[in-house]
Amino acid sequence: MEGGGSSEMEFADLEVAADSIDASVMFHLVMDILGFVLYMHQQIPSILQDVNLEFDALHTEYKDLEVVLAETEMKASQRRVQNGRKREVKHGIKRLQKLMNNIGNAQTALKLVFSEIPHVEAVILVLGGSPARPQHVYELCFSHGQDTLSDACDFTKTKAGEGISRKAIRTLVSKGAGSASYGGPSKLFLLVKAHSSFNMPLHFLPKRDFRYNKKIVPMRLRIRCRNQDHQIPALNSDPQPADSNNMMPSSSSNDYIWFQCRHVIKGLVCKTSPEE
Repeated sequence: MEGGGSSEMEFADLEVAADSIDASVMFHLVMDILGFVLYMHQQIPSILQDVNLEFDALHTEYKDLEVVLAETEMKASQRRVQNGRKREVKHGIKRLQKLMNNIGNAQTALKLVFSEIPHVEAVILVLGGSPARPQHVYELCFSHGQDTLSDACDFTKTKAGEGISRKAIRTLVSKGAGSASYGGPSKLFLLVKAHSSFNMPLHFLPKRDFRYNKKIVPMRLRIRCRNQDHQIPALNSDPQPADSNNMMPSSSSNDYIWFQCRHVIKGLVCKTSPEE
């Protein structure tokens, strides 16, 4: 993943069997790859779905323990055991709380941006100390296909969406994603490339001149609709004319800039490596 020179990895293409890519597909694809990046780079102890289940289970157990301790007669030794377990559960909740809050906030931000802007050009996931000096970069580019008018998206994950996410993750694994050794807890930054008129200051800040270290070779995935052959320029290069079929009317490539999500996800201390 970490390149020693200015060489760039070519895009791996992922074709969607549809004439257009809707907001729900983009949202779930980004979130699934976000979870994949966190797990494969050992920022979370298990896959994101299991971390969510563990967090919910801890909250449920803590509430149950509070009820038992308040309403049940027991020996002093039993009460000490129950109180000890309550402290352990509380510690587990505290360990995951900030992580889960930031992931939840990132989910909310992505839903809002995909709902408001149907032509998000690209998303970048940056793992490292700062967006400009990353350890790993994942670039997702969208070639949207035919413009379609759709009702408000409820972001329900479909079987087709699950299939696209699985295929995307298999493609990234085949390119060597997540193979680097654990470098300790890091931060994951999320950026989207959207029209400069996009305005959502509670969740995104404009980063018009965003660039990351050229020594980093990104993992690059291009999501295309069927029957498309659009060329998408490198995200870390100077702006180039965009395909007229892949953009909003009366817009130019210079109208699209980077926006950084305010919700930064900080990884946990993980002692074990994820199994391949």
